[in-house]
Amino acid sequence: MSASPDLELARRLRDAALADTLAYELTAAIGTELGPRLAGTRAEARARDWAVARLMRLGFANVRIEPFEVPVWVRGTELAEIVRPCPQPLVLCALGNSGATQPGGLTAEVFSCATLAALEAAAPEQVRGKIVYVSHGMTATRDGSGYGEHGPVRWHGPSVASAKGAAALLIRSVGTNRHRQPHTGIMRFTGGAAPIPAAALAIADADQLERVVALGQPVQVRLVLTPCDLGSGTSGNVIAEISGTDSAAGVVLVAGHLDSWDLSTGSSDNAAGCAIVTAAALRVAAAGRPRRTIRVVWFGSEEIGLLGGHDYIRIHGAEKHAMIAESDLGSDRVWRFDSKAPASAQPAIQRIAAALAPLGIEAGSTDRASGSDIGPLSSRGVSTIELRQDATRYFGLHHTADDTLDKVDPAALRQNVAAWTAMLAIAAHAPEELAVPTA
Repeated sequence: MSASPDLELARRLRDAALADTLAYELTAAIGTELGPRLAGTRAEARARDWAVARLMRLGFANVRIEPFEVPVWVRGTELAEIVRPCPQPLVLCALGNSGATQPGGLTAEVFSCATLAALEAAAPEQVRGKIVYVSHGMTATRDGSGYGEHGPVRWHGPSVASAKGAAALLIRSVGTNRHRQPHTGIMRFTGGAAPIPAAALAIADADQLERVVALGQPVQVRLVLTPCDLGSGTSGNVIAEISGTDSAAGVVLVAGHLDSWDLSTGSSDNAAGCAIVTAAALRVAAAGRPRRTIRVVWFGSEEIGLLGGHDYIRIHGAEKHAMIAESDLGSDRVWRFDSKAPASAQPAIQRIAAALAPLGIEAGSTDRASGSDIGPLSSRGVSTIELRQDATRYFGLHHTADDTLDKVDPAALRQNVAAWTAMLAIAAHAPEELAVPTA
């Protein structure tokens, strides 16, 4: 029996996509021409305008910006040093939304604990007035699961420390690199906790602080952090489409996020993701008008709390989404394919798995898939596909100054485009109902 037409198309487009150059060109252009793109700033606004012009030039239809307001936080001076017993500098960076020290800084004794749970269990009198240090350690894994395990110390640790009266919080960076590049990332003060200075030490410096603590003498650190809140600013999602022939079949959404942290050009996080899905969509479009509309979204303000994803729901939540997917785990090879879709979509899911297998991509879960910006929409039950990249290297670069173009492997990027092209060809053309039935 011959293969289904959409599978034949997926195979043909997949093989051609292994020679793709557009994704690398776009990744390089975003990093080179735009640089860091912190949410809500002029740099992010300039990036949106650039994106609209580039996507229109590439031939997309209905290209537009959907703006929304976000809080704007910017970093300032970032200095730290061990004052005693072993005076020496420490390398660190403020966490997003960190409070500030006085301009002259603060000096306090260090209270060290191994985990967020240990901090939660500490008595307030152990913590009050001190600089808390949490020495958790993340290990590299292919599936990136360590981030979910260790991320809470960044997300929630500052609030816990503040509620117990700490003067400041330092954490070992939530990352896996061994060089002196600290990892930033968002956190929020919750439960009425007052803002305090909160920062991540480079992993090598965290190791050094732990060795000093292990000497058994009181450790005193001086900390200077001067970030500030600038009020509200404008962010926005950049949207572009390839119109389908059957409006009743719904939209296939493929996405990345355009914003980045301010420390780097954000080449892997997430210029590459935007570039991968864009190149794949254009390859499917070049083969003929798809049945379903393909909507490419370059989300804004992902890094500060998935704000673009939530605003997308505000505008488009009632629309029929046949399938959604996002590339936001770096630029290394896709190794696994997860999905979450109704029974009616399973024949198409099986064809996608067949199209991906020659790329070395294994079939994974068939009842669990998500993404970052698409997470809010996926959590509503929308059919979701997740092409999971090898994250072994990713969390060594993630949210650091080291996330630059030279870390992007062109061959791995081409494999990503081939995988996304194959998946998208089937999702956009499949005759089956892919969307979850509505009540």
